Amino acid sequence: MKTLIIGANGQIGKLLCQHCALAKIPVIAMIRKSEQAPFFENLGLETVIADLEGDFIHAMEGCDRVVFTAGSGGHTGADKTLLIDLYGAIRSIDACESQGVREYLMVSALRADNPLNGPEKIRHYLVAKKLADEHLMRSSLHYTILRPGRLVNDPATGKIRSQRGNNPAITVSRENVALCLLACLQQTTLPHGVIDLLDGDIPIQEFIKSLN
Repeated sequence: MKTLIIGANGQIGKLLCQHCALAKIPVIAMIRKSEQAPFFENLGLETVIADLEGDFIHAMEGCDRVVFTAGSGGHTGADKTLLIDLYGAIRSIDACESQGVREYLMVSALRADNPLNGPEKIRHYLVAKKLADEHLMRSSLHYTILRPGRLVNDPATGKIRSQRGNNPAITVSRENVALCLLACLQQTTLPHGVIDLLDGDIPIQEFIKSLN
């Protein structure tokens, strides 16, 4: 089973590719520029050059699963959020359906179900994520939607939680998110549904297996 990683050159994408290489999971890293290729080639991974703002159907050839971890980034404006996080995600979902890709693993965001409850400065981003998630839910694809909290660069603990409970913290390390993606890809079939992700005390492998 081969997986296309859209957004492979992002922070979570790179971490996921590193862990997939170590775990011997066959993935293709979708990148926008040829100069980004050496990082992935040094890991022993395939790359394909494609752009969410252009043609990327060819990148899905031979793939059974897609991971969407692309993002416009905090340094861009709302226009790029619409083009990448919303329209790029929607186009990739539609492309999966037309190309016979069966499973889709989306990196969304906490509070995407209710953007107006999020911080004002990122509400447009949460709206984009909400609409992309809903498009995926309406599709014919078998999907997993991971909704991480505020991303931090702390080292992975290998443990997460999905409920806030009495813990007010809403952060999760990027590497813990990458490890959750890895654990999903190690399953015969992706866990189905929407999952909030926060740093916690449940071992990631145990948590992901409990979802099936």
